[in-house]
Amino acid sequence: MSEKHAATRDRSAVRTLLRLWPYVRTVRTRLFSAAFVAVVASCLGLVIPLVLKWMVDGPVADRDPGGVWLGALVLLLLGVAEALLFGFRRWLVARPLAGVEAAMRADLYRHLQRLPVAFHDRWASGQLLSRGTTDLMLLRMFLAFPLTFLLVNATTILVGYVILLGQQWTLGLVLLAPIAPLVILCSVFESRYAIVARQAQDQVGDLTTVVEESVLGIRIIKGFGRHRSQARAFRGLSERLRGTELGKARLLAGIWALITTIPEVTIGAALVLGTIQVADGALSAGTLVAFLSTALALRWPVESIGFLLAMSQEAATATERYFEVMDAAEESTTGSHESTGWDASRSSHEPGAAHESGAGSADGLRFEGVEFRYPDASDGAAPVLARIDLRVRPGETMALVGGTGSGKTTLTALVPRLHELTAGRITLDGEDIAAMPRERLRELVSVAFEEPTLFSASVGENVLMGAEGAGGEELGRALDIAQAGFVQSLPHGADTQVGEQGLSLSGGQRQRLALARAVVGQPRFLVLDDPLSALDVHTEALVEAALRRVLEDTTALVVAHRPSTVMLADRVALLSGGRIAAVGTHQELLRTNGEYAWLMSGADAQETDAEEGAR
Repeated sequence: MSEKHAATRDRSAVRTLLRLWPYVRTVRTRLFSAAFVAVVASCLGLVIPLVLKWMVDGPVADRDPGGVWLGALVLLLLGVAEALLFGFRRWLVARPLAGVEAAMRADLYRHLQRLPVAFHDRWASGQLLSRGTTDLMLLRMFLAFPLTFLLVNATTILVGYVILLGQQWTLGLVLLAPIAPLVILCSVFESRYAIVARQAQDQVGDLTTVVEESVLGIRIIKGFGRHRSQARAFRGLSERLRGTELGKARLLAGIWALITTIPEVTIGAALVLGTIQVADGALSAGTLVAFLSTALALRWPVESIGFLLAMSQEAATATERYFEVMDAAEESTTGSHESTGWDASRSSHEPGAAHESGAGSADGLRFEGVEFRYPDASDGAAPVLARIDLRVRPGETMALVGGTGSGKTTLTALVPRLHELTAGRITLDGEDIAAMPRERLRELVSVAFEEPTLFSASVGENVLMGAEGAGGEELGRALDIAQAGFVQSLPHGADTQVGEQGLSLSGGQRQRLALARAVVGQPRFLVLDDPLSALDVHTEALVEAALRRVLEDTTALVVAHRPSTVMLADRVALLSGGRIAAVGTHQELLRTNGEYAWLMSGADAQETDAEEGAR
């Protein structure tokens, strides 16, 4: 059994469900009122046997038609009142519980936006999606029905047994006999059902992930003819979920059968014993009718125990899954002042080290003794980046070059604090980014990633995400820089909806919009991760010409794989094996560094092939 399922077995459902109290507290008056109304309605049902007793021992025995009609009218009024009260209870909880679900979903979404990138790297999107949909729906259903009726049914059973003992205590003791075995059965059922409920909800998350990946990757699936293998994978997960759901059904069927059978047997025994007492004259017929009517009225509260416990366990599991995400530590909105173990004395021995002392208002971008390893890396694993010392001067463009897996993208992700340093520090104009509020840091630093991500929104909305408060003038300027003139030919121009992931656009078009998003706010610091890789050579030349004007006033770090992109830079840093191996101009490194010359010669050959192919 996995650790997660073992923890589920050991956890207390009540303690888990109590974590919902901060959300429920705001609607507690309506919930308590609904519970009170439901208790009153349920107890009205227990008055009906007492009316029957009066009718049998009174008007029926005395052959009084008027009394019978009066009793029938009272029974009708009791039934109508009970129905109206239960309807009123439903009205009381519907709106506030919809609000609770909406508030929890909003909190989850807000929290997901604030969680570090490392969290999203570890979690499957389908698991997060299922927590925000299926699990919250289960919680709303629990608050609306099982939570109330666990209290209502417990109160009804207690009041009902008091009435039974008051009518005939010997028969009442017969019906009390199954309480102990029922408690034991419910305890065993609850612990077993908790495990399969957790398995089922986790498997729903896995299935959601497969569906989402299949939809987003439909071009790959169709392009490689992998629809059959994807269908098999989906069918396998579906069969596993089906098996788990059948296991839940078997458990529920077993407990339902036992909870139904045991009370039925005891009611049958009480009926036989009561009939004998009536025959002996020790008990009136009306009392026996009232006793049996009360016992039958308690059947549903007793029989529903298994059903309510099952829904409560599913709600406890949903709560557990919800708070697994909510308990994850967010990125701090303010700066982090924790020490990273940086030693300033180390930096002077590394290539490209900054020897200047002090921090000025225009000190550029500095990496000082930077080390990084991923949070889930094993203890003995070597860091991805080790002792990085590098300075990008104010207004300078630094190209970052290196082989595949050298750590270029990881290094650029450290500047906007998408990942936290393991050691060392990064400064912007002399200010440690770890001490900056993230909001301010991400106003100063703008990023364009190699894989351009667009949202289901208009072209303009996607671009203007790069600068809060920017308008049409800034949008037009950014589109011009990115050579995104194709926007004007779209059906609605910049108001055209690009669709999910922007897949209605070509790769080059998406990359140009991502570049426009990076420059729209005219940031002081710009981090570009191979921003021109999807462009043809002619468009690339136009974009580079426009970018040169932008980069004149910006301190930029640009990941480059091609000589044409390198030529945008004032200097080049070679990253090799997680370290800065050399820093210099393009021509200097070509003459003095064999690895750099080898990387550029390969890129030159690829560009030549691309140009010939274009012709």
